[in-house]
Amino acid sequence: MDRKVQLKGKKFLVFGAGLSGTAAAELLLRNGLSVILYEGNEKQTEEEIRGRSPLFGNMRIVLGALPEAVIRECEIAVLSPGVPTDLEAVQRMRSMGLAIWGEIELAYMFEQGKILAVTGTNGKTTTTSLLGEIMKYAALAENNVKDMGISKVEVVGNIGIPYTSVVEHTACDSVTVAEISSFQLETVHTFCPHISAILNITPDHLNRHHTMENYQEAKMRIAMNQGKEQVCILNYEDIALREFAPNVKAKVVFFSSKRKLSQGIYLDGEDIVWVMDGEETVVCHTNQLQLIGLHNYENVMAAAAMAIMFGVPIERIREVLQQFTAVAHRIEYVVTKRGVRFYNDSKGTNPDAAIQAIRAMKWPTLLIGGGYDKDSEFEEWIGAFDGKVKKFVLLGATREKIRDTAVRMGYPAKDIILTDSLEEAVQICYDNAVSGDAVLLSPACASWGMFRDYEQRGDMFKEMVKGLEE
Repeated sequence: MDRKVQLKGKKFLVFGAGLSGTAAAELLLRNGLSVILYEGNEKQTEEEIRGRSPLFGNMRIVLGALPEAVIRECEIAVLSPGVPTDLEAVQRMRSMGLAIWGEIELAYMFEQGKILAVTGTNGKTTTTSLLGEIMKYAALAENNVKDMGISKVEVVGNIGIPYTSVVEHTACDSVTVAEISSFQLETVHTFCPHISAILNITPDHLNRHHTMENYQEAKMRIAMNQGKEQVCILNYEDIALREFAPNVKAKVVFFSSKRKLSQGIYLDGEDIVWVMDGEETVVCHTNQLQLIGLHNYENVMAAAAMAIMFGVPIERIREVLQQFTAVAHRIEYVVTKRGVRFYNDSKGTNPDAAIQAIRAMKWPTLLIGGGYDKDSEFEEWIGAFDGKVKKFVLLGATREKIRDTAVRMGYPAKDIILTDSLEEAVQICYDNAVSGDAVLLSPACASWGMFRDYEQRGDMFKEMVKGLEE
């Protein structure tokens, strides 16, 4: 079905002129649709925005306050993921009858192939990247045990490539692997992946969603339009997801890191085992993987389950699993200097992600944490240190909050150091580390306020570490 015919004659207001907003506006313009691009940041100039695309020459651009007259001209507002849906301007648009879409919903209107969509608080990027590699391998006919009939694979979404920027490249025999955040899921309506996965749901972005109930509801929207012809992969060890499963209309397949399942995929000692209809197959052994940590074994299980349910032979999946290395900024090994191992986990932007990182460390660890305050609580993170953290170096807006929590929980105050910069934090760790230690950047907080994003933070950490004198 060609869904984009439903858009003919519609007038769009693209809200936000960043990466996703630019891609969304370009997609609409390429398809001859009417677009007004709105940017609330008055520091940006019209000239600057027009320079982002050759298609923007005659497009109307509105800066600063959003006039009601502009809203009345439009029928559909396309929000960038960073725009809260409870923003006053968004509420105005909704009250005036505009449909509120996100980039994912817009892209879906142009999608021609099958979508494999991944969400969850933690592990999205690793799972999406791994699944993308599996599907790309499956698409290579010479490597297939059977012809998968896949013409191309696109990997998109929250992973850094706007879905709208590549959706026109899809075809009836293509596969799109998409990492989708809760921000993006808030604004889907008809979006329906062939296979979805929810990896876990732990507290995050409560400054945006306000309550855990709202956050859970946003994540679960990934499966809301799926039916019996589709598949939903869920983490059996997440109680909220286990309780959610009976409400899913798609075929539910569980993964578990703690118990054997009668159906699905589970961790049994060092074996990752697939079982379906009474037949068990060892997918791979954990000691064959390049990824470390229980959370990564869960990511592997989720990606493998999605690929198996798509029809990819297990032996092909196994080959990719054994070769796949950690994605950038997620427990990423950087270098060893003076016998000290350095790991970049800048993508650990919430306490639960940071818990997984510290659990993966096999060495006495000097930990760098702190950053933007997303109204997170840090007790569980600190409780997971398990005597492993030698020094706790903190920076950013949350440093005092984290310090006070740590001291209250019995972590030695003398081993907590507050710093003003990442550079200072790196040097302090290096000065206090000995051979056999590890230095881990795993902030448990967002990067905003000090860095453009977690990638910039991680890249700066890697650069600083590599520049340390041996």
